[in-house]
Amino acid sequence: MELTNVPHIAASSRFFSSCSRCTCRIRRSGKTRIGASAAGRRCSSDDSACSEPSEQQNADFFSGPISSLCYTRRDFASVALLPFILPHVHIASAAEPIDGSIIQNGVRNVLSKVKAAGMLRLAFHDAGTFDIADKSGGMNGSIIYEVDRPENTGLNKSIKVLGKAKEVIDLVQQVSWADLIAVAGAESVALCGGPEIPVRLGRLDSSTADPAGKLPEETLDATALKTLFSKKGFSTQEMVVLSGAHTIGGKGFGNPNIFDNSYFKVLLEKPQPSSSGMPAMVGLRTDWALTEDDECLRWINLYAQDQAKFFADFKDAYIKLVNTGASWRSA
Repeated sequence: MELTNVPHIAASSRFFSSCSRCTCRIRRSGKTRIGASAAGRRCSSDDSACSEPSEQQNADFFSGPISSLCYTRRDFASVALLPFILPHVHIASAAEPIDGSIIQNGVRNVLSKVKAAGMLRLAFHDAGTFDIADKSGGMNGSIIYEVDRPENTGLNKSIKVLGKAKEVIDLVQQVSWADLIAVAGAESVALCGGPEIPVRLGRLDSSTADPAGKLPEETLDATALKTLFSKKGFSTQEMVVLSGAHTIGGKGFGNPNIFDNSYFKVLLEKPQPSSSGMPAMVGLRTDWALTEDDECLRWINLYAQDQAKFFADFKDAYIKLVNTGASWRSA
């Protein structure tokens, strides 16, 4: 626990020290000094027994014998501990423990399978702005200031839904947008049948928008995508497994409300013709770009064959994603 901001006791310009039955004050050169009764000395019930010490006694404040009227080192140690032993002292810098179940239940009360894809996209777009080079962006809740950007079209609906949960949760304990969004993404995956993902709590929110242009554009090819993700600290394997999030939602990869490995299976199939006879484009251009890269294709084949492996790797990659660029509360 950090104690850099522990409030000290400063009710007045005088620092009082108490003997067994009364209070003594010592002043020197206009400054309040700390005084104490001599070792073994008793104070009488009247005020005269605790008269102010002489100037010579004040002169020996730091160097006088233990029996002087000044505090010893042990006394100073006792004074230093006052903020910890006196009642009703609020330590503002000590972060109170976060009850994750309160956040989790608050999210579950507003979440449904229909809303799951939007929540997961919200988490990806908040965290996806991270840039290793300048340490900007990341999972910091700044997405609430970025909903007007073209790449974030439609996310205002998910933010509005989470805003209702936040109002209720904040009545019990304060929750940051960053934590709320990270939990909402994980809960969306689990609700649709995906892996249970533990989410570390304690993220701090940004008060401004992240730099624009940090998310991948839909026109990028595999090489450009790999370069972009590497600048965020993610490998090709992590990029491919995170792309599997497109398995839910309206992008055409299997059942939109079921989180499974259908995304990878569909990528290995040729586009099916539509009713007009033209090939039907499922997903985004960037989804299909992955199949044009040998390294990406190896991971696509693996996850298409092994859903358990997809689940395990997605869990790890999601945890890394929502921790990327985050600032944390003091313990």
